[in-house]
Amino acid sequence: MTARPRLVRSIPFWILLLGSLASIAVGAWLVVDKISTMNSTLLDGTATGVEVYGGQSWITVGAALIGAGLVGLVATLFLGVLKSFVPAAAVEVVEPIDWTAESEGAAPAAATGTAYSVPAEPVVAESAAPVADEPVIVSEPAVASEPAVASEPAVASEPAVATEPAAAPEGYTPAPKDGPAAR
Repeated sequence: MTARPRLVRSIPFWILLLGSLASIAVGAWLVVDKISTMNSTLLDGTATGVEVYGGQSWITVGAALIGAGLVGLVATLFLGVLKSFVPAAAVEVVEPIDWTAESEGAAPAAATGTAYSVPAEPVVAESAAPVADEPVIVSEPAVASEPAVASEPAVASEPAVATEPAAAPEGYTPAPKDGPAAR
């Protein structure tokens, strides 16, 4: 088997070949049809400007299609010739592996008991020491000691009334009573 693909298996080659043949066929049909129409109407004496002058334009279009198809056919032949001159890439023959040449003293890893073991404690990566200029933020995970949902639904028999006002946080200054917010 050769290392290079055959030209016959190339999709662009077939598109070029079939497109060229289709162009030649359509062009030949246009030329033959319009010339026969022009000849019959001119000989009968019933020719109009549409058959004579329009027919000449269609014949020119058909001739252009025939020419394009012929150029495509020449290109496909040229590609075939060039492909035959391109040498095939040298294929390196790889010798089959001789499985009997392996050392018979070596046993598989699973049989010797050197299987992978999982450490008892997880390995924790050491974090970098905090920089003196940056504040250290310590947060504890939010773990509830009791379930968030009570087993029995809570029914309030009396509304809860706060007896003491809540303490203001440090550094809090209340707004003045006569300021712009009070107006």
